[in-house]
Amino acid sequence: MSPEEYLKAIDNAIANKAAGIVTCVPDQTMSQTVVDKCREAGIPVVAADDALEVNGEKLVPWVGIDAYKIGEANGEWLANYVKENVTLGPDVGLLLMTMDTVYSCVPRAEGEYDKFTELVPEFDANLIFRADYDGTTEKGNTQAAAVITAHPEIKTWLVTGANEEGCIGAARALESAGLDANACAVGLGGYMAKDEFKKDGGSCVKASAYFSAESVGAGSIDVLLQLIEGKEPPKETAVDAVVVTPDNYVEVMGKYAE
Repeated sequence: MSPEEYLKAIDNAIANKAAGIVTCVPDQTMSQTVVDKCREAGIPVVAADDALEVNGEKLVPWVGIDAYKIGEANGEWLANYVKENVTLGPDVGLLLMTMDTVYSCVPRAEGEYDKFTELVPEFDANLIFRADYDGTTEKGNTQAAAVITAHPEIKTWLVTGANEEGCIGAARALESAGLDANACAVGLGGYMAKDEFKKDGGSCVKASAYFSAESVGAGSIDVLLQLIEGKEPPKETAVDAVVVTPDNYVEVMGKYAE
């Protein structure tokens, strides 16, 4: 997640005359710089997970997840959880972990918000909070903790967000505040939630929208090879996601549940 280290890696790949580059940019405001570097060197580049784009326009082929639909899946799961398990009131809050500097992450939170509020229209909008972070668990923890501390009136927290790290960071913040027993956090990715599912006594992380990292990675290489061969691959390749819980994650994730 370090822009400085990231650019060093790009420069090293170019210096070593890479045949092609597959990359996940830590901050999409760097997109044009990365694409310009690669084009100047004559090296084809493919964006994995987070698009290389400017003002919503993709500069190079992208392979990743349909961010808004995956957000909607999380919002729907959380809404159904609330209907079955939570009595709404002034002590119930929704915390959206956002990453506003990464364009592909913005629609994830938007999808979560839109679907949740559609299915639970009676939820008080004044009890919906946002914590913006940089994609790391550490920053997710500190940003979530700041919101939780600022609102001691909230005793039941519902959490979802832009990536797995942010939701796990929020879960740790809830544990530190002694509020995890009644909380429900929904991750995005499944690669950290699987470890939460295995904990003795359970975790406030109840679900996660899982997508196959292998599908994204292998798909990115397939697209890159097409570019290297002079072909024109599709500009966008989206991978589906499935919401996993302690009940189904082993079946859905297979070896990645280990």
